[in-house]
Amino acid sequence: MSGKPFAPTAVDEHIGQRVQLRRMMMGLSQKDLAKICGVTFQQIQKYESAGNRISASRLFELSMALDTPVSFFFQGLPGNLPEPTRRGRIMRVSEPQPDDPLAKNESLELIKLYWKLPDDQRQMVMKMVKSLNGIEA
Repeated sequence: MSGKPFAPTAVDEHIGQRVQLRRMMMGLSQKDLAKICGVTFQQIQKYESAGNRISASRLFELSMALDTPVSFFFQGLPGNLPEPTRRGRIMRVSEPQPDDPLAKNESLELIKLYWKLPDDQRQMVMKMVKSLNGIEA
C-alpha cells in the first residue's frame, strides 16, 4: 500500500454524480438512501461528491436501492478506457451532451415532482404524456 491519500478520478466523480441523479430522480433524500443502504447520510454525501470511492459491492447495493441496473452509473462514460495523464490519473472522461434531457434542470424537477405523486396520479400523467405524443396508452 502506497500511503498516498485517495484522489478521486473523473470516473469516481461521474459515478457519484450518477448516484445523486438517480437518487433525485427517485425523490429520495440522502438520509432516505442512507437508511435503505444501512449507512450514514454523510457516507452518501461522500459517495456523491467522490470523497469516498464506491466499492463494487456497494455500487450493486446502491443499484438495488435505487431500482436501476449497475450500468446506469457508467452511462455517459466513453466505451474505451479514459485518457490517462502522465501520472496515470484520469483527467477527462466526457463532456455533457447538450441534447441529453437528464442534463437539464427542468427534466430533473419534472422527475422529482412525478415521483412525489401517488401511483394513480402518476399513471394518469403518464397516460396524458403518451397521448400528447401520439402514443397509445
